Amino acid sequence: MASLKEIKTRLGSVQNTRKITSAMKMVASAKLHKAEAAIQNMLPYQEQMDKILHNFLSGDLPIESPYMQEREVKRVALVLFSSNGSLCGSFNSNVIKTFLHLIGEYRKLGQDNIWIYPVGKKIEEAITKMGFVPKGSFQHLADKPTYNDASSLAHELMKLFVDKEVDRVELIYHHFKSVGTQVLAREVFLPIDLKEIEEEEKQKEKTENLLVKDYIVEPSVEQLIADLLPQVLCHKMFTACMDSNASEHAARMLAMQAATDNANDLIQDLTKQYNKGRQQAITNELLDIIGGSMK
Repeated sequence: MASLKEIKTRLGSVQNTRKITSAMKMVASAKLHKAEAAIQNMLPYQEQMDKILHNFLSGDLPIESPYMQEREVKRVALVLFSSNGSLCGSFNSNVIKTFLHLIGEYRKLGQDNIWIYPVGKKIEEAITKMGFVPKGSFQHLADKPTYNDASSLAHELMKLFVDKEVDRVELIYHHFKSVGTQVLAREVFLPIDLKEIEEEEKQKEKTENLLVKDYIVEPSVEQLIADLLPQVLCHKMFTACMDSNASEHAARMLAMQAATDNANDLIQDLTKQYNKGRQQAITNELLDIIGGSMK
């Protein structure tokens, strides 16, 4: 059995750890609150853009765009979102596991034809250890995502797709649904699947009264598509950055809450153990005194 001094030392160590995890939980909670507010402020813009695109698609107008061209996949680009720091549960490990699954799917293309765009320090370090060379460093997007930075990455990927340097672009990120639920999402960024967008908006039609979809397009359909679709893609990239950032803070807050709860349980056990040992020591001393006085 450990001595009282050892128990007391361990008790102090666990108490100090609890202070750290509790403080980290509060910091993550504050950052999550800001991230949630940013997402809520972005939603009206996203909803209006999706509605405009859906109404336009429903107008039976011919739509052609280089961002919609499907072709045989000879080279793929993967945009992987992780955090820059640790202590956020299985947040980063889930992304790495999904990446390994994707590598299995695209193994026939060869490693040189799998281009990785890591958003976050942890995934950047992981793919480097696996022997992949990242196509740039985007750690700033993981900590403080901005629309300008996200759109720059989106435009770079769009140019590669239009120039036929890559044939498919996929995003792997955590979608923030609630504080307790972050869903790992895998989405095709390019080519654009307009049918999927239309199906999503049809679900909203049941509860909304949409305008008559009879459009006079100026200056031309082609010009509208050329202007609208890049905006949709840039916003989609920014949404993924915001989702991943909020999910990271939520995962870290939950992990630190669990660590704090475990520390509290351990402190209770150690306190009971310390008190029990102290009582036993006092009892032994009393027995020695009584035994000595009876001689």
